[in-house]
Amino acid sequence: MTAPAAPATDAAAVAATAARAHTLAELEAGIVACRACPRLVAWREQVARERRAAFATEEYWGAPIPGFGDPAARVLIFGLAPAAHGGNRTGRVFTGDRSGDWLFASLHRTGFANQPTSVHRDDGLRLHDAWIAAAVRCAPPANRPTPGERDTCLPWSVRELELLPAVRLIVCLGGFAWDAALRLRRAAGLETPRPRPRFGHDALFDPGDRLPLLGCFHPSQQNTFTGRLTEPMMDAVFARARERVAR
Repeated sequence: MTAPAAPATDAAAVAATAARAHTLAELEAGIVACRACPRLVAWREQVARERRAAFATEEYWGAPIPGFGDPAARVLIFGLAPAAHGGNRTGRVFTGDRSGDWLFASLHRTGFANQPTSVHRDDGLRLHDAWIAAAVRCAPPANRPTPGERDTCLPWSVRELELLPAVRLIVCLGGFAWDAALRLRRAAGLETPRPRPRFGHDALFDPGDRLPLLGCFHPSQQNTFTGRLTEPMMDAVFARARERVAR
């Protein structure tokens, strides 16, 4: 991983650092070093120090989480933010938590992943035709980033999208990711009609340009334990995503 000259410490520095990244590796280095949001920095590092009892012997990542996957991906999978004891512990988004268990099992069933589990950064997981990232790269308190934190993080996603030129569809895991993806489209110079398209499971926003959105309920325990999101429902979204980008 390429080391940045200095960590970004405010929104302007995030935008400048992201814009200077010429490769995904350079962008990853900038993301991991970022300290632009004091509340998020304090929380992610507090969690990493105190740890959950079940992981007391593990060394937490405790830093922002870069995207990962296939650099030739046609599908970008967009989540909300890393989990405090998931991605913030393991260093890879949707890795080491129940949401990730659901997500990667579905990606494996639909041909986007080589294995159905995601446990740690070096577990052999490989994605095909998919890239996964979070709209906010640090674990937020109560899993609720502020609008300001969301907006500060946006340049990382803008540059990431530019460095993933094959992307033709964004699968949005939940309403927060849907809203962030609409902002990402606007930052990429793409129009969004009024009224804004509404999020829904399997909802498709396709204005006929290069970056349509496809909604999917977030695989949170609140959704999966209650049956609001089932395995067939999630598989159907990713099967539809694969069909659309194959056209």
